[in-house]
Amino acid sequence: MLVSAFQPTKRKGTDAMSGFENYGEEALQIEREMVRKGFALNIDWADEVQLKTLAREALTHGLEQIDSASRSDDITGRAKADFFGLAQLMLKVMEDSAGEGIHTHGGIAWKAFSKALWTEAERLGLVGGHSR
Repeated sequence: MLVSAFQPTKRKGTDAMSGFENYGEEALQIEREMVRKGFALNIDWADEVQLKTLAREALTHGLEQIDSASRSDDITGRAKADFFGLAQLMLKVMEDSAGEGIHTHGGIAWKAFSKALWTEAERLGLVGGHSR
């Protein structure tokens, strides 16, 4: 099942409201915030080199930057740390929905950054059984 950010979803094979997960709405909200942070960081969603560089940074130093930015007044650093946190949420939504047989994705920013994250994770040997 393919789900965009604009479609509500329901757990496969359940009729109870407790089984309802609106992954599409979660994706839309996360992407909206990613775009806002992207403006602050001057991200060009069509620039694959810029996105791969940012993805590599998120994968290798993201937690350090989040921790450091939380104690800083640097606006750009805080925006980047927030962006990395949103990327973690994005991956969690995709993982949770995939566990229920649902492919969840957002729009242009979501797709562009998730592609860059996946490419860099493979290059770094973090997924897919590849090693550096």
